[in-house]
Amino acid sequence: MDRVNDASAVRFVELFGPIYEHSPWIAQRARAHGPFADMDAMLAAMRHELDRATEAEKMALIRAHPELAQRMGVDPTLTSASAAEQASAGLDRLTPEEFTTFRALNDAYAAKFGIPFIICVRRSDKEGILNGMRTRLENTPEAEQQAALCEINKIAALRLADVLARLEQEP
Repeated sequence: MDRVNDASAVRFVELFGPIYEHSPWIAQRARAHGPFADMDAMLAAMRHELDRATEAEKMALIRAHPELAQRMGVDPTLTSASAAEQASAGLDRLTPEEFTTFRALNDAYAAKFGIPFIICVRRSDKEGILNGMRTRLENTPEAEQQAALCEINKIAALRLADVLARLEQEP
């Protein structure tokens, strides 16, 4: 954690800004809680900053996430992390029937909630994601916002672990 704690503000945001999709403000604010004893302390600081964010900031973060199972090349805002995560769950290799099912569920979800469906795809597979979409369509908008933020924090934890592991490998 010495490298993390010794990083300049610019370097810190460069490294950890992408942890939360298109929302470097979380890393910027979390840095003030350092020095960090370990990854858990750093993640707690990031979650704290998300918890205390305004409703508009939270909704912007949720809306910054890509729709799942887009055809590759369709979404120019898809980050490399999101593309890799979706590929890990097989969402880049859908059959035409699976794509049609995802499309229909994505459309129903967006129509009901006005946000993209968010799930930590690295902890799931195609069937689990589809089941999650079907189940969460029954949520209220308030419950779904909380579910989305919970999933975003799961994604962030995995991304943070990845960044820290890469830092350990650097000379």
